[in-house]
Amino acid sequence: MSDWTETLPDAARAYLEGRRLDEVECVIADLPGIARGKAVPASKFARMKHFHLPDSIFYQTITGDWGDAAGEEGFIERDMILVPDMSTASAAPWTGDWTLQVIHDAYDRDMDPVECAPRNVLRRVVKLYEDQGWKPVVAPEMEFYLVARNVDPAKDIQPMMGRSGRPAAARQAYSLTAVDEFGPVIDDIYDFAEAQGFEIDGITQEGGAGQLEINLRHGNPIKLADEVFFFKRLIREAALRHDCFATFMAKPIADEPGSAMHIHHSVIDMETGRNLFSGPQGGETDAFFNYIGGLQKHLPSAIAVLAPYVNSYRRYVKDHAAPINLEWGRDNRTTGIRVPLADPQARRIENRLAGMDCNPYLGIAASLACGYLGLMEEAWPSKQFRGDAYEGEGDIPRVLGEALNIFEDATALHDVLGPEFARVYSIVKRTEYEEFLSVISPWEREHLLMNV
Repeated sequence: MSDWTETLPDAARAYLEGRRLDEVECVIADLPGIARGKAVPASKFARMKHFHLPDSIFYQTITGDWGDAAGEEGFIERDMILVPDMSTASAAPWTGDWTLQVIHDAYDRDMDPVECAPRNVLRRVVKLYEDQGWKPVVAPEMEFYLVARNVDPAKDIQPMMGRSGRPAAARQAYSLTAVDEFGPVIDDIYDFAEAQGFEIDGITQEGGAGQLEINLRHGNPIKLADEVFFFKRLIREAALRHDCFATFMAKPIADEPGSAMHIHHSVIDMETGRNLFSGPQGGETDAFFNYIGGLQKHLPSAIAVLAPYVNSYRRYVKDHAAPINLEWGRDNRTTGIRVPLADPQARRIENRLAGMDCNPYLGIAASLACGYLGLMEEAWPSKQFRGDAYEGEGDIPRVLGEALNIFEDATALHDVLGPEFARVYSIVKRTEYEEFLSVISPWEREHLLMNV
């Protein structure tokens, strides 16, 4: 092994032990969270300190079109300098040869971080916490569907065929038998995760047909966002091996629950090591309530980041395992903000609004930003909600256009996430929304063609 491979993370070195590394994939997440980059021979990577990609990757919509976000100099596609973070080096065990993936960070020609790069947005928010002497801790939960292969967008998405030869059934939440139906896919997910050095806290069957949830252990927000970014690709590759698709759409199947990325938050005092949400006697602190207050006050402004597509808003439906408002409650899964059962040291706050379709870097950054603003503003929450929050009124945006209107006016949130990011994100999402509005749907053709 050459010198640079000897400093790789333990899991990557174990993966390569006794083998010859063939290729390195140099990757970076764009605004949707798609992996962009280059694959290079390992021998060339060993000589590289960085590589280049045009900044236009952050102006691209999910359809491959471009938002007019290039700034005053126009669309000149200036090169960024992409520098590898070798702590992220990870196996790509589904490839035909011995390949590593390495996440890169984006800098401009002056080696200043590119502000609209999602990983840089999250790093900016984490640093704001650290400047106050705080260490943010998160734990994401990933929900997704395993579905039958679908190569025709005009056809409805169907549940995958299980091991028994029957389609995956709905309403089987927490059923181990249902999990066994997907056994071969789950086995590959575990094997891939182990090769990449990821620790899964558990896999459960959720309420939808073929819907699963993977929980990750709590930790550093940037590291956890990297893992979710890697996991999305890992899970898709595992599914393809078994003739099905994995989808992270917020609402892939009508009349089934949507898929969320619930985010658990806590904050540690860096000097004392104590949980900021718990006092010396174990009681809830002002900071605990301020954090909830910040989420309640600022999450409406962040919904455009947590629910980034038109499909995202189909998830916010009463009684379909997704919140419709910003109430908070203890151990209450109908509220948008939940305080799970935990001892004082592990006291945490769960944001249940984020969809699994959001970019993990941006979703975690936006959620942390709302809590940070609550701490700085000493925001105070509404009274704890008791009962079924689905019986209350909805108070979050219901369509992407409305969410973008609120986001664009949210200067306090922009200051935390970065004004340049906010500018670019808004333009790209407006472009996507206009693309969607130009498409005539099957519903319109069926009900309006001959009746209006």
